[in-house]
Amino acid sequence: MIETMDAMPGVGLAAPQIGVMLRLAVVDASDERGRAIRMANPEVIAASDEVNDHDEASPNLPGVWAKVTRPARVTVAFTDHHGIRVRQEFTGLWATSVQHQIDHLAGRMYFDRLSKTKRDMLLKRAAKGGR
Repeated sequence: MIETMDAMPGVGLAAPQIGVMLRLAVVDASDERGRAIRMANPEVIAASDEVNDHDEASPNLPGVWAKVTRPARVTVAFTDHHGIRVRQEFTGLWATSVQHQIDHLAGRMYFDRLSKTKRDMLLKRAAKGGR
């Protein structure tokens, strides 16, 4: 999954995006890459009241993106690549990407967090090839 994520634009990938129906995700929001975090069965267990707006997109809907508001800091419980259940706090782009991947694992896309009007506009743009 890490190789697939690195070959795509973006900083995360959920297994269902590539046809693997497991609750697995990888995230690497580091500037230099190579610091991917592997997560099985991740769940947000705490979130800050402070929020960040970030442009989000998905290779599953190429050519479009939208500004999404999410908690700026989250604590996530997940099973790591050693099989150990851990809790880790994420901030900034890491927090945004982790929440984005957890949404994918729950069958949601980033545009599901938009108002109906904004979502409809985004989907129309996507149907026109992102123009």
